[in-house]
Amino acid sequence: MSTHSANVSLARAQLQDWLTEIPDTESVAHFKSGPGIQKLPIKFDIIKLRAALDEALQVAEFKGAIEDGFGAFSLTRRPGVEVETANDLSGLFHTRVDDSYVEVSREERVDEFAFTEFVPRFRDTYFLHVWETLKALAPIGRTRVLSKGLYNCNSWHRDPEPRIHIPIISNPGSLFVVNHHVTHLPADGSVYFTDTRGYHTALNGGETNRVHVVAALPQAKR
Repeated sequence: MSTHSANVSLARAQLQDWLTEIPDTESVAHFKSGPGIQKLPIKFDIIKLRAALDEALQVAEFKGAIEDGFGAFSLTRRPGVEVETANDLSGLFHTRVDDSYVEVSREERVDEFAFTEFVPRFRDTYFLHVWETLKALAPIGRTRVLSKGLYNCNSWHRDPEPRIHIPIISNPGSLFVVNHHVTHLPADGSVYFTDTRGYHTALNGGETNRVHVVAALPQAKR
């Protein structure tokens, strides 16, 4: 038997085996930890988080490429700096954009350690408690509220630092991917460590917007 014929026979047998396996369609609606995505043992009140979002949107609005599915507003700032730049809402990231697979850099580095002041107009919201709690865990950089439009996906990229994610509004089609691991992050008050130093993306395949609090974990330059 030729090598080609042998491979066809092997592929036929493999397909028959795989066709008899029924995929798991239940666990994908829940969180599954894995390399680069872990749940921390703390939890916030999801009702208060959503109330804080409503209160914040009375005095602020999402900025950014809204038409492309990305919106953000900042909960922290450089002390006394009242006008944020477009780069403050995004910042340096690295990506591979074509079939050369050569990595390129986009936008400018943000000094995460400089964002030490909580934006005053949000001080009466539950977001202040969230920020103060996160600061007790580790040094915290920019803390933003990010919105991802329905049927939308971020670029495949890596950041200079990891991030903490706290989902406020989500749906089962909203997924987070770090390298080879993908999972849903339910909006139930849970707090997730995402090692976004690895290649990652966030996608929203659901029918509602996804909204997360996202806090950077600054890394000292080596």
